[in-house]
Amino acid sequence: MTSRTSGSLYTHIENNIATVEFGHPASNSFPSELLARLTKALDQLSVDNSVHVIILKSEGDRAFCAGASFDELVAITNLQQGKYFFSGFANVINAMRKCKKPIIGRIQGKTVGGGVGLASACDYCLATEAASVKLSELTIGIGPFVIEPAVSRKIGLAAFEALAWDASQWKNAYWAKEKGLFSRVFPNIPELDKEIQLFAENLSSYNPTALQQMKKATWQGTDHWDELLIERAAISGELVLSEFTKQALEKFKK
Repeated sequence: MTSRTSGSLYTHIENNIATVEFGHPASNSFPSELLARLTKALDQLSVDNSVHVIILKSEGDRAFCAGASFDELVAITNLQQGKYFFSGFANVINAMRKCKKPIIGRIQGKTVGGGVGLASACDYCLATEAASVKLSELTIGIGPFVIEPAVSRKIGLAAFEALAWDASQWKNAYWAKEKGLFSRVFPNIPELDKEIQLFAENLSSYNPTALQQMKKATWQGTDHWDELLIERAAISGELVLSEFTKQALEKFKK
């Protein structure tokens, strides 16, 4: 299923490995509809006994994910719309957290905002040297509130703050590896894909019950995220209506 406005989402299952690939013409950013489809796909794979491991990737050889859809962001006019929009990433992160199968992130390029949240919610990430990361939310008057729990859990509060406060600066892939976001970094996409396939094949050969118990153990203490991330979505939904953010978004449009 694909359209220019809503983006694309494909799932392919082979040898107990599910590959979920999302895409959007605007640097693989996420409109609400695509976030909802990704959430549904992950929920379905979680209970599919033919799947032992999931690879999450995006289309193309450039940006991994540019975060939330800019067009939808500028179209928000009330609190209800704002909360709904930011709840999209909350729902995806919660689906990744509760998914019974380990999720391997394939990060081939630059990753911004919600994209960093997606990478953080993966259980294991491999990336290329081009996979710089940035949390730019403060520059437009909002903040990375929805994704903070996932990012802080993965790289620690100090590293999250280094990203969030320094909102205009990119951190390179080796910084992200040092902080624990990426487990391994490769010089190019062919080497990345080769290693991801080998790693996924290894994981898929392990006892699936052990994999599920391992996933459950590593996400212990996050059950309150169902409520927490939606509360954070409401904060962002309110801030996006501020005069500061409206002016900042207008500058970006121009």
